[in-house]
Amino acid sequence: MHLSEGHPLVYLYYGNKDQLRTQDQQFRNRTSLFKDQLSRGNASLQLTGVQVQDEGRYSCYISTINTEKDSFINLKVHTPVKVSIQHVGNRITCSSEGIYPEPELTWSTRPPSKVSFKNTTTVEQTKQQLYNINGSLIASLNETDRVYSCTVSTQRNRRRASLRQLPSVTGSFTETTIPCPSFNTSPTSLIWRFLNRAILEKTGSGSNYTVSKEWKQHVKAVSELGSLTLLGLSSEKEGIYTCEISNVEEMLINYTIIQISQGNTYMTIIAITAGVVVLICILSSVCLVLYCRRKRGQQENSMTASESGEPNI
Repeated sequence: MHLSEGHPLVYLYYGNKDQLRTQDQQFRNRTSLFKDQLSRGNASLQLTGVQVQDEGRYSCYISTINTEKDSFINLKVHTPVKVSIQHVGNRITCSSEGIYPEPELTWSTRPPSKVSFKNTTTVEQTKQQLYNINGSLIASLNETDRVYSCTVSTQRNRRRASLRQLPSVTGSFTETTIPCPSFNTSPTSLIWRFLNRAILEKTGSGSNYTVSKEWKQHVKAVSELGSLTLLGLSSEKEGIYTCEISNVEEMLINYTIIQISQGNTYMTIIAITAGVVVLICILSSVCLVLYCRRKRGQQENSMTASESGEPNI
């Protein structure tokens, strides 16, 4: 049996063993057969580390004592699509790298906007014949709940990344819950950030999540839908919180501005301080009463001893 693409030899198996002396350098250490299945008629070739250069038409020739068979296979190479999106100033940028074949980038909003947004897209090809694509959209996230989406697609694969500004939330020192609206399907990953620094990460459908050391004292819980409940937030924790949720088709980033209610914080501190003062006063009163009772008892014992003629000791 031998597999070849045009003239270069891809793989040769003869006399119950590999014959790879004349194998083309491009395929060295990347080819193998399922030898335990040859007797069942499976002569499939496994090609690892697939590259764009591997794309093309392959011929497969199989010869046995009784038969000969020649067939052709067209190999097409596709790479998975990963998209990153971010908002800086009045611009939303979207990018994807290492894609094949040449991708397309499109913008959309949900709900649809009547305003036309100015956008630009650039595509470049690397030495490995892969493509990098970058796009930017001039838009502001002033409108809450409007989703801005960037979709990168090839002939076979597509991936969408989206941004959304949620209504601001007024938090408190005691407890603050930040929502994270997601998809109709369960997300495969969840990442919460404050000013682009990670708070926690959660992967899979389980309830386990990893919290950064800085935030362990603040994180109370994460709901099944992704909402984050925090404790003990001060004015230093005011700012932009983002939750990044992903599933097999899309990645969505929700932006929420958190403002801490100083009144609530101040009243909580006053209440705690007042409670401590009251507790100290109660303990002091108890100690004073006990001291007075003990002193009175000592005086009564002294008077009794004097009346009986016993010397005072």
